[in-house]
Amino acid sequence: MLPTTTPDQQAAQQWKMQFTSTPKCVALVRSQVGKALKTWGYVQDDIDRVVLVSSELATNAVQHGHRAGHLFEVRLTAEDTCCLIEVSDASTRRPDPVTAGPDDEHGRGLQLVAALADETGHHPRSPLGKTVWARFLLSPSPMSHRPTHGDLP
Repeated sequence: MLPTTTPDQQAAQQWKMQFTSTPKCVALVRSQVGKALKTWGYVQDDIDRVVLVSSELATNAVQHGHRAGHLFEVRLTAEDTCCLIEVSDASTRRPDPVTAGPDDEHGRGLQLVAALADETGHHPRSPLGKTVWARFLLSPSPMSHRPTHGDLP
């Protein structure tokens, strides 16, 4: 049975993709997440926030979650004004924030994610690894039509 929606409700949009665990794939994550949100009709300020967080989470998956022979996955789900980004990798290591010094080049990613997202967390992933996620409340789009999943590039 298909879920029913009223004219004021938008059906959930979903996009996911697996990536090789290499730094060059982080740029591809940013590009694909941005394209999906733009296609779904979200405003640019919100797209920029979600893209930045997806980049931070994907970077962490590459730097800290890499296991030889395993991909990482990015999943984006958006419904009305709620958006969830999930990044899954093969490591069971918890994403623990560190305190970066003023001259440190690394160590601020999770603090940035927490500052930009409305809610964050992580959970184990079966059969292997973990999923780190961030949830956003987005501005209502001025567009009345959000394309369906089949409209994505």
